[in-house]
Amino acid sequence: MAKTLHCCIITPEQQVFDADATNVVLPAHDGLIGVMNMRAPLLCELGTGVLRVDTPTDGSKEFYVDGGFAQVLNNDVTILTERAASADSIIRADAEKALAVANQMPMKDEKSMETRRRAVARAQAQIKIAKK
Repeated sequence: MAKTLHCCIITPEQQVFDADATNVVLPAHDGLIGVMNMRAPLLCELGTGVLRVDTPTDGSKEFYVDGGFAQVLNNDVTILTERAASADSIIRADAEKALAVANQMPMKDEKSMETRRRAVARAQAQIKIAKK
């Protein structure tokens, strides 16, 4: 049996996930980070994207996360994020509508360009894992 670590995903409203995992792939602000048992301590800023947790009993689970922080310490992975949703709870049609709205957002200045970029990234991440 593969060695495990513990993974917990927490938003201000609820604990979204809490279980053992064999592998966790985090969407850091500057790329993906893989975490396995006995990884060195880590604290990183998360970006917007897909977080994958491979569990020893239920297989691979995907979650949409929108920023926040991840801490890895003593085989515990703690994800603190403003928004998180499991792939099962995301409706593809809603995510596609959000992408269409985001693509129509005006780009008048640097702030509005960043707002649009983040809205597009959110919608694309949700579409990537959404069920039909």
